[in-house]
Amino acid sequence: MQPTPAGTAPAAAVSVAKVRSYDEDLVARFEQMFDEIGGIRSQVQGKTVTIKVNLTGAGRFDGYTPGETHWVHPNVVGAVTAVFGKLGAKRIRILESAGGRRPGYKLEDKLLAGGWDVTALRNAAPLVEFEDTNGLGQGGQYATFKVKTRPYIFPAFNLNHSYEDCDFLVSLGKMKNHEEMGVTLSIKNMFGITPTALYGGREDIFHYGKVQAPSGAPKELDPNSNRYEGWRLPRILVDIVGARPIDLSILDGIISTVGGEGPWVLGARPIKPGLLVAGWNCVNTDAVGMATMGYNPRAGRHEAPYRLYKGPENHPEEQLTPAGETFQYADNMMLLSEAVGIGSADLSKIDVRGVPLKDAVFEYEAFWKNQMPRQKVPKA
Repeated sequence: MQPTPAGTAPAAAVSVAKVRSYDEDLVARFEQMFDEIGGIRSQVQGKTVTIKVNLTGAGRFDGYTPGETHWVHPNVVGAVTAVFGKLGAKRIRILESAGGRRPGYKLEDKLLAGGWDVTALRNAAPLVEFEDTNGLGQGGQYATFKVKTRPYIFPAFNLNHSYEDCDFLVSLGKMKNHEEMGVTLSIKNMFGITPTALYGGREDIFHYGKVQAPSGAPKELDPNSNRYEGWRLPRILVDIVGARPIDLSILDGIISTVGGEGPWVLGARPIKPGLLVAGWNCVNTDAVGMATMGYNPRAGRHEAPYRLYKGPENHPEEQLTPAGETFQYADNMMLLSEAVGIGSADLSKIDVRGVPLKDAVFEYEAFWKNQMPRQKVPKA
């Protein structure tokens, strides 16, 4: 992959904050961060604001709630919602593909199961709504979003109506590692907007391209393209963001997960970086987020965090070590985004405000290498 020059992609302000606990005054903290990136009142006042949260997977680490480690935290969501309400948002919709299969299952049910105070969140602003975007939800049909950038794999996606019926889309992601993509930030968070009621479990269609999208959904451009997950999925993520652009990116790294995206990943465990990151441009924001994690946002496929330990398996495109371990790779989704003009991943071009990067770095990789066993997480 030869990306276009970084200078041709947009660069906007990104704010970094150090936060010790989810019990701090996060409303004041976000008000400060939003002021640091130039203010957001004009973008949200009188508008429908949609917040796509990250509630990946089930289960929990011993001694932690899901929101403290692999989900975004309810206090972060509540604070952001309250700020939008104070700034005059007409309606705030909180969205995620909750994955419920039984009749009547709602996003609120998943939040309650994760220990969230749904009533408090509903009262954080004048009008707060929830929708499980795993299927049609309250809409009568899916909305088709064409990829406005140069598409890599898919020309368009069918999505829940809520991603169309909004004026301002926020990707509120967790700043954590990912078993297959290296990192989960605001771009990776958008994978969850694809409805599994339409696309199935997503893996066969998106991860591996074993089957084509179902009837009525846009088909991929070249069914004979590379089927390798580490090549394919980063490009699909860029296509998704090219189809439904992010208006504001927020990363929750107060407490997070290293070594994987959740407790189901062998060796993953909680960490406490104590950070929040917010910015207008998703690529700029994720690049700064990566830098605070101690990673080079311009890293190649065989560098951390994109060179990923997989275990005693092998694949023609994976690296086999003399010890018999295999490493899979993932292409850098930020460089792929930069190449189609979504945003710059060049830190020298990004205006970082708030805490200087040099004072915000929490070395995920060093923590993982020094403390992460390649086995199941021991009980706390």
